[in-house]
Amino acid sequence: FIQMLRSAKKRDVLQLLRRAPEEMLPFVVEAAVAAQSVASLAALSDFLDFGKEPKSLLEKFLYAAAFSPRPSGELLRLVLDKLDGKRLAPEVWETGIIAVGSLVGKLCRQKLCGLQQEVERGVETILVGLRGAEEEPEVVVYLLALGNAGLPETIPTLLDYAEEGPTAVATAAISALRRFPARHISSKVKRAMRRIFHGKRKSYEKTCRLAAAEMLLDNEPSPMDVLNILLATNELETETATFLLLKVQNSLR
Repeated sequence: FIQMLRSAKKRDVLQLLRRAPEEMLPFVVEAAVAAQSVASLAALSDFLDFGKEPKSLLEKFLYAAAFSPRPSGELLRLVLDKLDGKRLAPEVWETGIIAVGSLVGKLCRQKLCGLQQEVERGVETILVGLRGAEEEPEVVVYLLALGNAGLPETIPTLLDYAEEGPTAVATAAISALRRFPARHISSKVKRAMRRIFHGKRKSYEKTCRLAAAEMLLDNEPSPMDVLNILLATNELETETATFLLLKVQNSLR
């Protein structure tokens, strides 16, 4: 079916989308995303009205885009165009921003960072949105999108939110940092994780401290880091202490 769509003209794909039975429409939308031909993406652009379509169908489209194994710049542009300047249901907006992060990350892994305007526009969309976000849940969504994008140049931004943000924000920022390969977990990142775990600048909630400790233990921990984490388990709740001890034991094995 996808092969058929790849060779179809825009008008044929559009007709198929418009005539598909309601229960088949999500399948056709997913297939059109998977086809990623100029015609299929143009047909989707004409067909999908983010102001009218049911949320479930729009989310299906965004999930299909986000999970596309080798997305094109055209697919990212389509997602950005559909999100741009529209009043969207919160669930659709959230899925859309996270999808943008996923698409940016995959395009950069294809060595297309800096070569496609869509990638720059995607990164800008996330960073500008993050700077302007006022509500905590909104900030968390943008941080998750940055984690999906996995761009090394955003690590300083994530560190700021990890150290200075409220619990949910700090936890999301650390989770985003944990998605980076070990080569990007520098001494600066590790120092920040130590400050969070040991509460050097302020008192952090258990979830933040635990995430920071995991970051240290998962990225070539120094003997001193392991020792300090083990010593700190004396002051932690039994459940948290047990988890960290198991983590250390697994590393030793």
